[in-house]
Amino acid sequence: MKNNSRIRTVLRWSFRFILVLLLIVIVAFLVVFRGALYNRFFLFPQQQAAWEAIRADRYAVELPYSIPWKHYRGSAHNHSELSHDSVVPFERILEVLQETDRDFIAMSDHCLPGGIADFGAQWRGLYSGKLFIPGYEMSRGFMPWRLDSDVVLDCSKESEALAQEIESLGGLLFIAHPEEDRDWHLPQIRGMEIYNIHADTKDEDLKALAPDILLNFRRYPEQTIRLIFDRNTEMLAHWDTMNVSRKMVGIAANDCHQNIGVYGVYTEDGNLMLHESSGKNAQEYKLNFLTRLLLRLFTGKLVPGEEAFRFQLDPYNLMIRFVSTYALASELTEEAILDAFAAGRVYIGFDMIADSKGFVFMARNKDHQAVMGENIMLTPDTWLIVASPHRCRVTILRHGEKVHQSEGVIVDWQPTVPGKYRVEAELNILGEWTPWVYTNPIEVMRDITTITP
Repeated sequence: MKNNSRIRTVLRWSFRFILVLLLIVIVAFLVVFRGALYNRFFLFPQQQAAWEAIRADRYAVELPYSIPWKHYRGSAHNHSELSHDSVVPFERILEVLQETDRDFIAMSDHCLPGGIADFGAQWRGLYSGKLFIPGYEMSRGFMPWRLDSDVVLDCSKESEALAQEIESLGGLLFIAHPEEDRDWHLPQIRGMEIYNIHADTKDEDLKALAPDILLNFRRYPEQTIRLIFDRNTEMLAHWDTMNVSRKMVGIAANDCHQNIGVYGVYTEDGNLMLHESSGKNAQEYKLNFLTRLLLRLFTGKLVPGEEAFRFQLDPYNLMIRFVSTYALASELTEEAILDAFAAGRVYIGFDMIADSKGFVFMARNKDHQAVMGENIMLTPDTWLIVASPHRCRVTILRHGEKVHQSEGVIVDWQPTVPGKYRVEAELNILGEWTPWVYTNPIEVMRDITTITP
């Protein structure tokens, strides 16, 4: 009887211990994942529904004016298997462009072995109707395009000499990662990134994001990745300041690498080869009957030589959809798209939320009209006109300072002083105005002799 009593006592206390331990684990889980749980069951479903409602409420952009440009949607600053930190082949990039309805992609691979930028190494031209534009991301943030296929640049060359060489060869020089120290005094610099996804992640606490990544990324990938977004007020202010005294075209940078993740390949001898998606490291794990069975339960049928699973935080197609760079051009060619880049006939749209294709910002009077990147004479009948495919809040800024704000799909406003005017458009998502479109400026000028045709 005493033995039975001891056994019951041990079982009773064991049960209590397990119950307390389980309670501690549950409480710890709720504390650590409380924000992610709120997002999964409340915020993200509401955001998803709000985005879908905005997408469904799309207007045809119709203006009684003829604008001689087509809107081409693309992606700038992207990497391929030629970069040291990406393994994505051009064939896969083409598939992504087709899947995401992008017209062009401007590449910015890292310098090749030997410290060179070889403009004949990348895809160039139209592939299945998608335009590939060669380019590289070099030291000091140099990001040159519009160079012939026989051009090979020395990535170690001093920045002033390199900028002069790019210009002499007819190249178009933009700056990547302007949040870092850059040689802004160089007159060859024609444009810069005013938003970069990679730069936007630099101020994030990855530990704080981990619960959402673990709990919500598979179910709500778009809402989860949007957690990194911050209003880039400091960079926009820097851009506005430079545009007062010179022309500095703004574009968005997707900075696609697809290098944050892991994937497993089931080997011919029945083991698991675990790879980093950056291509840097691989390690083989021996599988026994039990671990092989568990792997099959979680991933399905195992085929030798094929991927068993992949966990990718930055898949190319997701990062491409995050933000778009639109070029107003006459045709889908490298020359026409980069002419639009050079002129500033460009706007960026955070199309993961809603498609911004067709957004218009223009100026008009009885004698002339101009779109973003162009200029127009200030007269008593000069108007700035905004037309949007979605209802939004439109803010017109002069040299970075707000001069007008109103809501709608059509907004017009009369400037009274010369200056460089640009537009920011925001969408109302669950009561919060969220950045959606940034345009390049139109210059409103007094002197008719300086007006471009």
